[in-house]
Amino acid sequence: MIVTFRCLRCGYEYQGEYDRNRPVERECPKCGSNSIRPIVPKDKPK
Repeated sequence: MIVTFRCLRCGYEYQGEYDRNRPVERECPKCGSNSIRPIVPKDKPK
């Protein structure tokens, strides 16, 4: 699934592949930080 990621250090957002069951080490393309989190829509039903 394609989601938007946000860097917690610089706030940069970008799109990428995300699979909750497969951990991947990510790095911000702008600042190099590894504090990246997927942005999950709040209105998404569970």
